[in-house]
Formats: sequence, structure tokens, C-alpha cells
Amino acid sequence: MSATSLPDVMTAIAISEPGGPRVLKPVERAVPRPGEGEILIKVQAAGVNRPDVAQRQGLYPPPPGASDLPGLEVSGTVAACGPNVRRWQVGDEVTALVPGGGYAQYCLTHESNALPLPHGFTFTEAAGLPENYFTVWHNVFQRGGLTEGETFLVHGGSSGIGTTAIQLAKAFGAKVITTAGSDEKCNTCTELGADRAINYKTEDFVEVVKEVTDGRGADVILDMVGGDYVNRNYSAAALDGRIVQIAFLGGATAEVNFSRLMVKRLTHTGSTLRPRSTAFKGRIANELEAHVWPLLAARKIAPVMDMIYPLTEAWRAHEHMEESNHIGKIMLDVA
Repeated sequence: MSATSLPDVMTAIAISEPGGPRVLKPVERAVPRPGEGEILIKVQAAGVNRPDVAQRQGLYPPPPGASDLPGLEVSGTVAACGPNVRRWQVGDEVTALVPGGGYAQYCLTHESNALPLPHGFTFTEAAGLPENYFTVWHNVFQRGGLTEGETFLVHGGSSGIGTTAIQLAKAFGAKVITTAGSDEKCNTCTELGADRAINYKTEDFVEVVKEVTDGRGADVILDMVGGDYVNRNYSAAALDGRIVQIAFLGGATAEVNFSRLMVKRLTHTGSTLRPRSTAFKGRIANELEAHVWPLLAARKIAPVMDMIYPLTEAWRAHEHMEESNHIGKIMLDVA
């Protein structure tokens, strides 16, 4: 599809004002045109993620130059290519990490932040890959340095991030422990490969981790809770353990016994993905294509799907996410 044959307007979901899910409103917007190195994707499906909720609440503004529309991952077909796009052609099927604008019929991203649909994947499945897989690969394997034979603890194992982290850690030879908020969610985690799933409402994850590891603790901990989990993570970590923070759903402040940091020689790091450079995300995409895409194509790992909502009912998807009863990915059907 050439730029001249593109429609002038599209349906998108805008945030009318900071607030609850109902502030997500269908609007008409001009179809964006791709710039240098960019591709325009005719969106078939889009993923719903916690950062979208934070943006809707007015707590997570888009980076400079990004669309004000929510949505950080999409799949679809390339509708137009900007100057000097080398890899993609109009009609190619892609899934992509985007800096914003995913809740729309058309969305821009840099060509380096797009990947081919894994063999046999539907558009809906593929749209559930970028945000979680980019996040987990960077934080667990690049920042956390998880290696074969180590013990990995991931909190929120039934979330999109959690289900991805369990599968990837197991695929690369780690022992996996996870926490979740119900027996049903714990069962899902073990079915995905977790060696032990802890119902945090009825068990103390610090005690269980120590028990499962014969007192050693976890080598790498991926945490999106924060709050009082910070101090407990320090207790659950092994000597030279690495704790990687990716969110603070339980609060960004805590009273912490930092002596454990020194005595155990711990590393506590963290990151946010959205503000990072296009080139940085492109390097993650290259590693994913080399090391993870073959596992997806072979169906050794796959995104866990929870619910799919029409684009115009994005508010319902946000309500569902905030109820925290979902297991895996919440998606929007855009086509």
C-alpha cells in the first residue's frame, strides 16, 4: 500500500483525561505517515499492558516525540515504508514494539523494532510478544545475567511478564520459582514449567524459596511489586544474587535492611523500557530473533492468552486488568 492510497483518518482510542477505564474513548485521528527508517503498520491486534494503565491514570507520560495514544505492542501488515527502510516491504507481516499509539488502526515504529511473525502464529498471539519478551530478555538475561543451572524467582507468575519469564527461564536451563495469588494461578505457573509456585496469600515466599533451594536462595529475582517485597527479596536472595525491579505495584517506598545487600553481595537494579533509545530496543530485537524466535516457531514457548476485546472496548480490557484476575495476556482485536 503506497502512502498515496492510505486512508486519511483512522479509529483510535484516546485518553480523554487522566482517570479510570472509562476515559478511554474512540476517536478519529489522522493516519500517521512514516518518517526516516519508520514503517507504518496496519494493526490487526494490540496488547494491553500495565504501563498503558499507568498512562491512562496520568502516571506514565509518553516519551518526547511518541504518540499520546496508549499501546506499546502491535501486530499487523506493513502498510507503508519511510525513506531508507531496508528490511521491510509493504505487505510484510510483523509484530512490533512501539513507543505509543498501539490502540489504533495504524501505528508507526522504527523498522529495527519490528520482528517477523513467528511461524504459525496468529496476529493476536504475535501482538502479545513484544512488550513482555523485550522486557524479560533485557531484565532477566541481560541485566540479571541468569544462566543455566541458576535459581530464578519471578513474582506475579500468572501475569504476561510472569508467564513469559517462567517459560524463557526454563527454556534456558534455570530452576524456576514463582509467586501468584491463587491456587488456580499457581497451577497455571507449574503447567508452564515452574518448579514451584507459591500462593503468596497462604505461604511465605521467603521461607519456601529457602526450603526449595536448601537454604541457598534465588540467584535472580524479577520483581514488579516493590513495597515490603524489597526487604523480603533481600532475604530470599542467594549470595551474589541479582534483583531486578521492573515496577512498583506495591509501592515505591520501603523500609529496608541494607546490611543484607553488603553481607550477601547483592545487586539491586531496575529499568524501564519505553524511554530507551530506538537503537537499544533494536539490539534487543536482534537477540530475540536469534535466540527466542526459533523457540516460538517450534512452539516450545508461547504467549498465554487470557481475553480478547474489540478495540472500541479497550476500557473493558483495562477494567479486567485492574481486577487482576487474568492469567496471561489481555489483547485488543483491531482488524
